[in-house]
Amino acid sequence: MFFGKKKDLGTRIKRLFGLGPHNEAYYEELEELFLESDLGPRVTLELLEELRELGKKDRLGKEEDLKVAVQQLLSGSVKTAQLTPQPGALSCFLILGVNGVGKTTTIAKLATYYRRQKITDKIVLAAGDTFRAAATDQLITHGQRQGFRVVSQGPGADPGAVLFDAIESAKSRGEDLVIADTAGRLHNKANLVKELQKIDRIGSSKVGPERYKKILVLDATTGQNGLQQAQVFHEALGLDGIILSKYDSTARGGMVVSVSRSLELPFFFVGTGESMEDFAPFSAETFIQDLVNRIL
Repeated sequence: MFFGKKKDLGTRIKRLFGLGPHNEAYYEELEELFLESDLGPRVTLELLEELRELGKKDRLGKEEDLKVAVQQLLSGSVKTAQLTPQPGALSCFLILGVNGVGKTTTIAKLATYYRRQKITDKIVLAAGDTFRAAATDQLITHGQRQGFRVVSQGPGADPGAVLFDAIESAKSRGEDLVIADTAGRLHNKANLVKELQKIDRIGSSKVGPERYKKILVLDATTGQNGLQQAQVFHEALGLDGIILSKYDSTARGGMVVSVSRSLELPFFFVGTGESMEDFAPFSAETFIQDLVNRIL
């Protein structure tokens, strides 16, 4: 989960400490670093206000002092929670997100993780993104490669019907978990929301509320757009939490803090690469350490 700093960071940090914490230019430079790391305006202003107070007390004179201070100030900013199906009765996880964030791959990774951890291998995948034929084909391919059953219908089929069939067949087969893909046409927001709300009604009526979860996939490289995406889906459906995808060396990651602070949604998992094994439970402590190392 750790990745190196940008090559020019050393020069910028050297310049920063050449200014000193009693110089306003010091905080202007910090502001740029925070914003470039996708922390967002609100979190950046809050951090700067608290850091200014520490600077007045001569507690930011060294690079390590600043790193420790930022890490402590961000500690507790990111919420996490477990996402685990309970064997013995059917659970349903509805996977949401805009096109391109990696929903389909995340579904395969999540199913593979549960099998690898011996939580359950009685999992069925539902190809609910019927708007894009490629999404259905991709999920079927993942299912074949990883050995999971996939319920699908033809292009343009009713995604609610796909979910209904998946849940009913899973119940009849005694399976533990349905993981359902969905469309992500955010540019057509009104139609998307209407479609997702219909799917949501089916999922919530067929599976008990404690076993039915609505999970948003956010691409770590999208920056503050990720916060806007989370707001749209949360307002429409009431999300249970988030999975962070594509958290690699190109991702700044500060958006996670903005989302968690603004919406108070927990992060469940993080995907860090292309393989099925590049997927793990989200650790807030590890993430904050990594984020501070990327910034400073």
